[in-house]
Amino acid sequence: MKAKILSLVLLMSLSAALMAQSTEVGPKKEFRGHQRENFRGEESVGFGHGLNLTDAQKEAFKQSMMAMHKQIKPIRNELGEAMAHQKTLMGTENPDLAAINSNIDKIGALRIEIAKIQIKNRLDMRAQLTDEQRQKFDLFKDRMNQGKGPRGMQHKWGNKSEHPDM
Repeated sequence: MKAKILSLVLLMSLSAALMAQSTEVGPKKEFRGHQRENFRGEESVGFGHGLNLTDAQKEAFKQSMMAMHKQIKPIRNELGEAMAHQKTLMGTENPDLAAINSNIDKIGALRIEIAKIQIKNRLDMRAQLTDEQRQKFDLFKDRMNQGKGPRGMQHKWGNKSEHPDM
């Protein structure tokens, strides 16, 4: 009986020691399929990764991104409210189809407005790059659009043309 208890205590302490080791942060520690070092520093995974940006470009991109986020935030808040309102409209006992359709139009318009701001910002940033940086930037954006972005997540159906509804 004592041997069983002793082995159980030993096993529990060993597993606790192993768990403590797995929380250590090292330069090669993996995080969701990527090296942690990719998520550190000013040039993290994203549009600037691998572009070898100058300090001036980094600062310009940072300012541009901050300005874009300030511009988009109230639109996203309004979008969230419209989506919550959509749930309310859909959850009533007798849903009003005209109100639902009107709210769908509002949601669509807000999404379009956000997309336009994002594209303008992306084009402004792209204009500040050298030809070589522009090629890498475009390649990164192409990979993102194909669902092979920094998180390594691929679109459920692969290529959009393979999906029957698209």
